[in-house]
Amino acid sequence: MKRVVAPLLLAAALAAIAVAGHWLQRPATAVAIVCDDPVAGCAFMHRGMPARVRFAARPLPLERFTLRVDAPGAARVSAEFQMVGMDMGFNRYDLHRDGDGRFVAQATLPVCVTGGRAWTLFLELDGIRYSLGFHTG
Repeated sequence: MKRVVAPLLLAAALAAIAVAGHWLQRPATAVAIVCDDPVAGCAFMHRGMPARVRFAARPLPLERFTLRVDAPGAARVSAEFQMVGMDMGFNRYDLHRDGDGRFVAQATLPVCVTGGRAWTLFLELDGIRYSLGFHTG
């Protein structure tokens, strides 16, 4: 009996882990930020108030750059970078306050062996998720 039950329990546990992993990695619905040049800055609305995201330099894989978000009234801001069509693992940055409504972090894009250049920045402000597509140099 143990020879039958143990493998069934193991298979059920592995299936549950796979389902949970898929569920946790599902991208949350995000509000798109339309912007041609994140280095110049991108304006969007957050809870009815103007907000702005800006890269201090054009991001390149494995090179640090400053990410700034101006969001008056926001309490918590985080950022995550994902290559379009490829899971880049966990690379979340919690931005810290740098003045009234200003948040900042030093970020680094993960390296990708395929050499792809299309990325998405996922910003989360107080639980609301935004997405911003951009390309590396």
